[in-house]
Amino acid sequence: MNVFETDKTYIANTYKRFPVEIVEGKGALLKGSDGKTYIDLGSGIAVNTFGVNDEQWVAAVTAQLGLVSHTSNLYYTAPQAKLAEMLCKRTGMKKVFFGNSGAEANECAIKVTRKYASDKYGEGARPTIITLINSFHGRTIATLSATGQDVFHHSFGPFVEGFVYVPANDIDAMKAAIENNAVCGVMMEMVQGEGGVLPLEKDFVQETAKICAEKDILFVVDEVQTGNGRTGTLYAYEQFGVTPDVVSTAKGIGGGLPIGCCMIGEKAQDTLGASSHGSTFGGNPICAAGAVSILSRLDETVLAGVRERHDLIVSMLEGAEGVKGITGLGLMLGIQTEKPAGEVAAACLEKGVLVLTAKTKVRLLPALNIPMDQLKQAIEVLKAACC
Repeated sequence: MNVFETDKTYIANTYKRFPVEIVEGKGALLKGSDGKTYIDLGSGIAVNTFGVNDEQWVAAVTAQLGLVSHTSNLYYTAPQAKLAEMLCKRTGMKKVFFGNSGAEANECAIKVTRKYASDKYGEGARPTIITLINSFHGRTIATLSATGQDVFHHSFGPFVEGFVYVPANDIDAMKAAIENNAVCGVMMEMVQGEGGVLPLEKDFVQETAKICAEKDILFVVDEVQTGNGRTGTLYAYEQFGVTPDVVSTAKGIGGGLPIGCCMIGEKAQDTLGASSHGSTFGGNPICAAGAVSILSRLDETVLAGVRERHDLIVSMLEGAEGVKGITGLGLMLGIQTEKPAGEVAAACLEKGVLVLTAKTKVRLLPALNIPMDQLKQAIEVLKAACC
């Protein structure tokens, strides 16, 4: 059997895969077993921050492989400690818990939020976390429960209690939900990624954060997809003028290896104590070494480059035939097309460009350093596919 047949025979049928087997790559160029070269505008769903086979990342990971690949969290490792220090110094957060994915980072954020309220106000006194309609926070039972989309709430119930959903950008609904529930936290994405690449309104975010501070409610920001330079700042919340109490992130910080980070601010920094949470693989030294390599290079030059590439994409697509609108921040963009998004993605694939979809939109999440000439070439293909 070939790879396609073996996959269909032995792997759970949870993914609607494109008919391409990726065998190797460099930067934003991927090679398929069909011999074709593809320009990648998805970067593994915002994971391959500096593209595939990035030399500095490979060197960091390889060096750590030669030292120790894994040890339990009963012992100290330098890559994990270094990464935590870097995250705290770059964000102003005080503590970090490491897991293996965005869902785990959000699970930790949920636990921190509820435990903070339990420790301070009594167990069960403030059990509710408010999230937004159209949000996406993960695929575990708890993070699915936090996700404000009915489409994900089928077949897996009963779900975890204690989540209330309000419409994005509706501050009156947010105030009402806070008044009518015993609330320990509010969790939101600055750009709703799986929900259609929809940025929140700045006033809504700021007013919500202000209310949370006044009422001692933890303000939690999910930066799993928006973080690590993706939106043109290190973390997207910086563009909204707020300081969260808890920040979750994953995807791009690992550069291609699985790692999740839950960063905890001053208010809740002492909430997690010995045995209150844990992870066998969390902060694995290989993954942490890779993440140190990624984070150490996310400087203002790279972030300015993200904003420059954003402007290029928008200038090329805005007003183009078949393009109805563009949403998003930085290199996290949603393109509303007249044709069905899946049809556009298939046409791009045929012409050697890999794009993603989110709801009714074509979604672009290219490597942050994708060469300009490759980006222009890919966007020209996308423009043609939209016509």
